[in-house]
Amino acid sequence: MRLEEPDRLRTRLLGRLHRGAGCIGRSPRNRGIDTPESLAAARWGAAEAHRQGLSLRLLHAWVPLSPGPRRDSAESDQHHWAQRILHDAHVELHKRYPVLSIVEDLVADDARSALLRAAAKSRMIVLGSRGLAAASSYFLGNTSMDVVSRAERPVVLVRATLEERAPSPVHEGNCVVVGLSLWDPCDELFEFAFSAADARGVPLRAVHGRGIPVQAHMPWGVDPEVAAEITDKAQKKLRKKLRPWRKKFRGVRVVDVVTVDSPARVVVQDAENAGLLVVGRRRHRGVLAPRLGPVAHAAVHHAACPVAVVPHG
Repeated sequence: MRLEEPDRLRTRLLGRLHRGAGCIGRSPRNRGIDTPESLAAARWGAAEAHRQGLSLRLLHAWVPLSPGPRRDSAESDQHHWAQRILHDAHVELHKRYPVLSIVEDLVADDARSALLRAAAKSRMIVLGSRGLAAASSYFLGNTSMDVVSRAERPVVLVRATLEERAPSPVHEGNCVVVGLSLWDPCDELFEFAFSAADARGVPLRAVHGRGIPVQAHMPWGVDPEVAAEITDKAQKKLRKKLRPWRKKFRGVRVVDVVTVDSPARVVVQDAENAGLLVVGRRRHRGVLAPRLGPVAHAAVHHAACPVAVVPHG
C-alpha cells in the first residue's frame, strides 16, 4: 500500500516514526503504519487477532502530533496524513477480516514510550522490521531493540518479504518453533508457543541446542560417546519440561529436538521453514540494563520467519 503524500512530509514521517510499530491485545493491539515493514506487521497482527478472537489496535505515534488547530490545507497538514495512514491500513485489514474489531490510535508521543505503554495493556505487540536482502536478516533500530528488551509482554517482529509487499495471505509455515533452555523457568514461553501452535493447527518443534564441552573435542573431531551422552541427558530433561504442557495441549503434536551445537545456530536453522519462531528473554530487574541473550539476539537478526520474544522469569 502506497500513499502519495508530499515528499517533504513523507521524509519527516519516516524519520520520526518507528518502522512498523504494532501490538496485539486482549485490549486492542497497536502499531505505526507508514512503510512496507509496518504493513507486513499490521497484516500479521490482524491475522493473529482474528485467529485468537482478539481485537486489533493500530497505533501511529509521532511527537509533532500535538493537539492544536489545523492551519494548513489537507494536502500539507501533518494530522491529515497521519490519519490517512491509519485509515488506509484499517480499510485494507477490514476487507480481509470483516468481523475483526479494529481500533485506530493516533498518539502524540515518541514511538518508544507509546509502544511500551501500549504493550503493558495488550496481549502482544507487533513490530515491523526491515530485512537485509543479502543476509536475510532483520534490521532493528534503537527503538525496536529498546521495545523488545523492555516490554512486559511478548513482542513479535515481522519482516517485510517480497511476497508481503503485495497484498497476499499471511504465510503460516509448516510449524511453530520454540527455542528452549533447560535451566530457566519458562512457563510464559511454553504458554505462548503451545497456544500459537494450537491456534494454527500445526506441530510445535521444541528445540534445544547444547554446546560441546572442551574435553569432548578430539583431534579428529567430537567424541561420539560424549556427544551421545550429552544429547541423551538433555533429551530427558526437555521431555520432562514438556510433559505438563503436552497434557494441557493434547491437540498439539510436539516434536522435541536436541542438537549438539551452538544454541543460537540450532534455533535459527531449525526455524527456516517455520511460520513462527518463539524465543525467551529474561526480565531484568534493579540496575541491570535490559538486554537480549545470545539466542534471542540471533533470532531477531537472522530468522526469516516472524519472531516472538517472550519475557519470562
